[in-house]
Amino acid sequence: MSLPPPTEKQTRIIWMAVTGLAIGIIVALVVALVWGLGEVLNVLSPVIWPIAVAAVLACLLDPVVGFLERRRVPRMRAVAVVFVLALLIVLGLAASVVPRLVVESQQLAQKSSEFTKQLPAQAAKLATNPPRWLPERGVELLESLGSLVKSMETNPPVVLPSAPPAGSATNETPASSPAGELPNTWNPVTDYVTRLLPRFGEWMRQVVGFVGTVFGVIAGLALVPIYAFYFLLEKQGINRQWRDYLPVQDSRFKDELVFVLNAISEYLVAFFRGQVLVAICDGMLYMIGFALIGLPYALLIGVMATFLTIIPFLGAITTCVSALVIAVVAFGDWQHPALVLLVFAVVQGLEGFVIQPKIMGDRVGLHPVTIIIALMVGTTLLGGILGGILAIPLAAVLRVVLTRYVWNKPAASR
Repeated sequence: MSLPPPTEKQTRIIWMAVTGLAIGIIVALVVALVWGLGEVLNVLSPVIWPIAVAAVLACLLDPVVGFLERRRVPRMRAVAVVFVLALLIVLGLAASVVPRLVVESQQLAQKSSEFTKQLPAQAAKLATNPPRWLPERGVELLESLGSLVKSMETNPPVVLPSAPPAGSATNETPASSPAGELPNTWNPVTDYVTRLLPRFGEWMRQVVGFVGTVFGVIAGLALVPIYAFYFLLEKQGINRQWRDYLPVQDSRFKDELVFVLNAISEYLVAFFRGQVLVAICDGMLYMIGFALIGLPYALLIGVMATFLTIIPFLGAITTCVSALVIAVVAFGDWQHPALVLLVFAVVQGLEGFVIQPKIMGDRVGLHPVTIIIALMVGTTLLGGILGGILAIPLAAVLRVVLTRYVWNKPAASR
């Protein structure tokens, strides 16, 4: 007995179910792909990060090399001149900045425990003495928070002692050895050695791992200038011949693949070159602003901001919170935290309206909400700082693919 054909309503429901299933499978495949990419990057990170740093460095230095080439300087000589200038700048910064940076890092490391202890007391002090320019509701809220913190400090939670095991005596004395029998003095030694050996093995494993990590970092840093030199030197040859190395025969599919890869490469170069320059400008502005208001460790915070603001939003928030904590503990007034917020607002305003439009323009073309979602997904799936750095370029790559094949299909396929 044959079943009757589905009605128009049933057909729509079936197609909606099939479409939902297909979308779910595609989303699952994308998540699995990103997770697999994160695992591959985690395994191959000692090999990949020197190449990635060298590629970013080559992107930063390539405009200078191109400028010298337009002045009829041979590319080999132009690359050598740029590397010598970059080396002199790095040595000058190392001689002038690194010693002070080391001193501030050591001082902050020594006072970190003191800062942790003083922060609740200073926060309670500020909350109980609110500034006059706050509205009445804000004053009441701060006073209630201050009284809560003070009550927690003066009346800490009582930890009840755990009850002794059943059948055990509270004043139990060790049993004496039988008369005429000497105590075995070797048992404590053997017990101690037995407990010490696993800890010693774990310590040796950590030491060997740390030495291996340090050696890998030093080797990677030594390879970065070599990679960057050859990237700059062979740029023209790479641009001319890279499509010949694609394992695809000449066809319309290869042309589409070359177009997509070129668009992705332009997005990646624009993002990393622009974001590194923006981060350097932000770090210098934070350092100058915090030094002008007399904030301790201004140089350290500025250098930290230079590296952190490569990740949009997250780096700026981390820098602001760190500066606020130092201002609260070091000064204990409302003026310096307010000045920290003022410096933060000025730097963010300059970044949003002057620096970023001049350096990056609209070449990445991602909405701020899209950037925030990409950061959350990247840090969740790829993990940590690496995920935050790669999240926005991967979102831009996804935008290229969707723009090409979903939102604006090629004319030949219509």
